Amino acid sequence: MANGMGSLYIGASGLQQSQNALNTTANNLANVETTGYVRQQVLFADRDYNTFDTKSAISKQQAGLGVNIADVVHTRDYFLDKYYRTENGRQAFYDATNEAVQEVITSFQELEGTTFQSGMYDFWTAFQEFAKIPDSSVNQNLVVQKGVLFVERAQGIVDNMKSYQSKINTKISESIDRINELGHTIQELNLQIQKVEAGKVETAMTLRDERDNALDELSQYAQIDFSETPDGIVKVKLEGVQFVDEVHVFEMGKKVDKATGFITPTWPHLSDASLGHYTNVFDYSVDISSEMNTDIGILKAQVLARGDHVANYTDVTGLTADQYNDGAGMSVMLSAQAEFDQLVHGIMTAINDVLSPLTTKSFTGADGTVYNNVKVWDEEKGCVGNDGEKPGRELFVRRGMDRYREVTADDGKVYYVYNEEDTTDTSKMYTTYGVSVNQDLLDAESNLPYLRQNGEVAQAMAEELAAVWEKKGMILNPNDTDPCTFEGYYEKFMNELSTKGNVYESIAQSLSGSVTSISNQRQQVIGVSSDEELTNMIKYQNAYNAASRYINVISEMLEHIITQLG
Repeated sequence: MANGMGSLYIGASGLQQSQNALNTTANNLANVETTGYVRQQVLFADRDYNTFDTKSAISKQQAGLGVNIADVVHTRDYFLDKYYRTENGRQAFYDATNEAVQEVITSFQELEGTTFQSGMYDFWTAFQEFAKIPDSSVNQNLVVQKGVLFVERAQGIVDNMKSYQSKINTKISESIDRINELGHTIQELNLQIQKVEAGKVETAMTLRDERDNALDELSQYAQIDFSETPDGIVKVKLEGVQFVDEVHVFEMGKKVDKATGFITPTWPHLSDASLGHYTNVFDYSVDISSEMNTDIGILKAQVLARGDHVANYTDVTGLTADQYNDGAGMSVMLSAQAEFDQLVHGIMTAINDVLSPLTTKSFTGADGTVYNNVKVWDEEKGCVGNDGEKPGRELFVRRGMDRYREVTADDGKVYYVYNEEDTTDTSKMYTTYGVSVNQDLLDAESNLPYLRQNGEVAQAMAEELAAVWEKKGMILNPNDTDPCTFEGYYEKFMNELSTKGNVYESIAQSLSGSVTSISNQRQQVIGVSSDEELTNMIKYQNAYNAASRYINVISEMLEHIITQLG
C-alpha cells in the first residue's frame, strides 16, 4: 500500500511539474514580440531517492520519488553577450566620429550658399586684376572688399566648427549623465534580484532582462567588463575602472575648463580636486586601435572629436609628425581647425609681407637698447599708399597688436620694428579670429600700397602679389611632404576630410553588419521561437497526459486491491 501511495506521489509530481513547464512555455509564447524579453527554459531534476536496503555491501536498493523543476533559467550565452557589447560599442565610436567629420565637411561646402573655395578664387582674381592696373581705384577697392569677404567666410567656418564643438560638449555632458544613470539602474536591479533570489526558490527573470538591457545600452557609451557573483550581483568595470560593485556606483565626474567650458570625464573617487589632481576616464596617450580595444564607445569618440581647446595654426605649424599625431591629429575638430587656420594664416601673412615687406637689421636704440637681427620694415623695397605714409600698410591687421613699433636709433634714424606674433594671445596672432581688414584701407582704398617711394607705380610689387597664389610653399601637416599652392592646400585639406569620412563610414557600416550578425546569433539563443515553443508545449502536454494516465492506472490498481481484499 505504501508503494502504491508513493506511486501516486510520483505521478502527481510529474503532473505538477509538467503543468509548471506548460506555464513557462505559455509565458514565452505570450512575449514572442516583447522587446528585450529573454526566452525562459525549464530545467528538470529528479527528486531524492528512497533507499530500501541500507545493509547491502555492494549496492543499495533505491526507488525514485518523481521529478522537480531544478530551475527556470535565461537562455543566454555569456560570450555572445560580451562579443555583442564590445562590437556594439565599437560601432558607436565610429558612427560618432563619422558624424563629426561630416559636420566639418558641411561647414566648408555650405557657407551662405557659397563654398569657401569659390571665395578663395574670388580673392585671387582680385589680385590678378590689381596686377594689371595697380593705380586703378576700382582694382584697389576690389582687393579690399574681397579681403573683407575672405575674412568673413573664414570666420564663418570657424564659427560653425566652434558651434559644433559646443554641441559635442553638451552631448558629452549628457552621455556622462546617462552612464551614471545606467550605473544606478544596474545597482538597483542587482539589489532587487538578490532579494528575490535569496531563498533559492525563485529566479528574477524580468529584473534580469532589465539589467541585461541596461548593460547593452551602457556598452554603447564606453568599454565595459562585467561578471556575475554567485548571489546574482553583476559587477561592472568601465574603461578598466570599477564602476558598479556589490555596494557602490562610482559615478563619472565632469571636470570643466574655465576658459572653454569644455567637459573632461574624470573619476572623482580616484581624484583629489583640492590638489588639482584629476584622474581622467580615458588615457589619450594610447593609440586608437581595435587590437587594444581603445576604439569603443560614444563618449570617447565625442571627447576625441571635440578636442580639449579651439585649435589654430600653432597646433600644426613647426611640429614633428609624432607631436602632431599625438596632439591635434587625434581629433577631428582640432585637426580641421588647425589645418584650416594654417591656410588662412599662410594667405594673410604672405599678402602682408608683400604689401609691407620685412628685412633684418641690427642697431642700438637711442635709449641704449641693443637690437640684433630684428625684423623691420624694408624701406628700400617697401611701397606706400596714395598718402605716402610710412610704413606701407598691411591688408590684414591683428586686433590686439600693431604690425610695427617705431624705434629711433642712436644715430637718429627711425626704424619700424616688427611686432612678432604672441602665440599665447590669439588677438596678437594672424589667426582667423585674431584679424580684421585694415580700417585705413576700408576708409580709403587708395591707402593700399601701390606706389614706390619715388611716386612710380609699383608694378613689380603688384605682380608679386598675384604670384603669391602660385607659390608652392605650404604643407598640410607634418605627415605631408609635398609643398603646394594655397589652392592645392585646400584641395588636399578637403580630400583628407573626405577620406577620413569615407574610412570612418566604411568601418561603421562594416561594424553594423557584424553587430547585426552577432545580434542575430544572440537572438537565436535568447529569442522566442513560436515553432520551438509549440513543440515544447506538445511535449509537456504529452508528459502531463502521461502522468495523468499513470495516476489513473495506479488509482484503478489500488481500488482493485482494496475491493478484492475487502
